[in-house]
Amino acid sequence: MQFSLFIYATTGRRHEPGASMAGQQPGLWWVLVLGTLLCWGVLRGAAGGLAEEERTWRSVTELSKEELGVVDLRTATPRDPTFSYLPAERYPFSPPYTAEEMGYRAMEFSHSPRWSCNLIDVTGTLTSEGYLSTSKLYSPIFYVPNAKGLTGFAGELYGASPGEPTRQITGQDVFPPEAYGNQMVLIQYRTDQEHPTRWDLYFYSDGLRRVRRQPSPRRGDKLAQGAEGLDDIFGRDPWEFDWELLGTDVLFETVRFPLTRPTVTLARPDGTFYTVATKSLRLMGEEYPFYTPEGGVKCWVVKARVKEKWLPHYYAPMILYWLDQHYFYPLRIEQYGRDGTLSFIETRLATLLNPALGDKGYGILFNHYWDVTLDYMRYSVHDAHEVREWSKRDQDVFFNPAVLPRKWYFAPLKSQIEVTAAQQYFLRPTLDRDKFPQERKIVLPPELEARIRAQEAAGHLVFDEEKPELTSAAHE
Repeated sequence: MQFSLFIYATTGRRHEPGASMAGQQPGLWWVLVLGTLLCWGVLRGAAGGLAEEERTWRSVTELSKEELGVVDLRTATPRDPTFSYLPAERYPFSPPYTAEEMGYRAMEFSHSPRWSCNLIDVTGTLTSEGYLSTSKLYSPIFYVPNAKGLTGFAGELYGASPGEPTRQITGQDVFPPEAYGNQMVLIQYRTDQEHPTRWDLYFYSDGLRRVRRQPSPRRGDKLAQGAEGLDDIFGRDPWEFDWELLGTDVLFETVRFPLTRPTVTLARPDGTFYTVATKSLRLMGEEYPFYTPEGGVKCWVVKARVKEKWLPHYYAPMILYWLDQHYFYPLRIEQYGRDGTLSFIETRLATLLNPALGDKGYGILFNHYWDVTLDYMRYSVHDAHEVREWSKRDQDVFFNPAVLPRKWYFAPLKSQIEVTAAQQYFLRPTLDRDKFPQERKIVLPPELEARIRAQEAAGHLVFDEEKPELTSAAHE
């Protein structure tokens, strides 16, 4: 609105530009001031309302009445009479849920499925300089509680005592060619403070012609050429952490595909392939019934802080989880180092892999890991997945270190999902600095900030010696 017209509207007299105001009505000044303040208030209110509408996250003090009916804000609850570190209520619990119970439910969905299956795990790492390395691992998995008729995380909690195995995996390298046929056997155990051994790892040495048991990996050890550690693959024990509900959020994007990769080719276990547009991939797959009208997933945001008596000097003393509000599936996980700053982000695209398990049958389709401290990334795709109930003979033969000297070449599943060029690699996750700023300390070096800006402008990764070729408008 022009200033002269505003005066005319409030006084009935038009003010001509350049004319003196001395002859105007005595009450004009306070009318002008009041009108200006009212106008400014309306504009600020509209802008504030728009900002509130665009803000997807809410703190725990802003929960709706409906959300408050589903959560239990208590931090101290009755304990299990046998294992005092477990809640007394039997898993998977019933609403209202405490933050601790949400943490238990989240551990149902580790990267490695909690059911017996066959899959090929296709992975690729990328350095900040653009060096790409790809591998494929044929990975039969035997989830031990299945043999007792138990499924999921409940099978580990109530069907395996501390020190007993929960998973047995025989892996065979399929790619790269120089690693083809290499095999290993990994056995995972349920742990507590009296039984701290979490994994046994076995390889066959051609030189020694013997099976070699490797030292049990430490909890903070990264995978070879990996951005992630074994805890990120097999899940953490929820009783090793204190849990707190921070609030809610709505996620619309997790794993981010570049503009240079508009489609991907996925595999079925029967050896056939199909092509999917990357923009059509939804956060929880097509079967998930709780998307918002805009296609987002409502999440609880919970904080896990390590218990020093359980994990002294743990590398990630604080972890934030974005859990879908209905099944508690973790779609985004942030780790913070001992200095309190962001060190690692994991994002996921899930799908219903085991329908027989209902809401607990969701699993990884695409997984992306970003070591923020090194600007080092790794992706993992669980391709050609099939549920498989292994016979007793299979259990005894294939999931036993004694199989390794036989050098059997298993008939592996096929996959074409790998990233073949650095420019087609996944984008770094969004940082969303505005969300829960009191909890999230994000400090990045200037060169990494510059790479992120270049990535967002180009719609694909840009390396230090390159310039963006695409505009932000094209990215949108």
